[in-house]
Amino acid sequence: MRSLISGLLAATVTATVLSQHAVAAEPALLTPTVLISDPGADPQRLQTQTLAARRYATFWSSGDPQLAREALAPDFMDRALPPGRAQGIAGPLAASTAFHAAVPDLKCEVRQMIVSGDRVVSHLRFTGHFSGTFNGVKGQGQAVDFIATDIYRIADGRIAENWHLEDNLTFLQQIGVVGH
Repeated sequence: MRSLISGLLAATVTATVLSQHAVAAEPALLTPTVLISDPGADPQRLQTQTLAARRYATFWSSGDPQLAREALAPDFMDRALPPGRAQGIAGPLAASTAFHAAVPDLKCEVRQMIVSGDRVVSHLRFTGHFSGTFNGVKGQGQAVDFIATDIYRIADGRIAENWHLEDNLTFLQQIGVVGH
């Protein structure tokens, strides 16, 4: 019973922190469908960590480079750097520009977010339509629906490091670049 009460209390504090922040500061930021945190997590620290992750998810959804600059540390390191992508903030900025050119109506949903210590894990779902151009291929409006998982290390309220895995195969199959 005690663990149930602790869990409910943690969920209530978490919901309150996210709700207060969403109303007070940045109502346009994406909010996770499910947020899981350490039962004894400090509400201020939880808010700071989730703010960075929410800004970054909203950046992927909107393409707004200012959100990436606010979410990422100046010395940000991509620990799963794809070939050809620049290290640091420049990498996600270029990737977002290219992705939004291919899928102009791209939307990101934060399915769940797990916060523990200095780590935030975000399970993301991306949807939209391939109506732009990707690697010289023009889209025909094909539906896009795939997932990604990011593991962030948060330092001083910003994402200092990111380990990520996207379901690129599903994306490439959906746009017709790779066969099923």
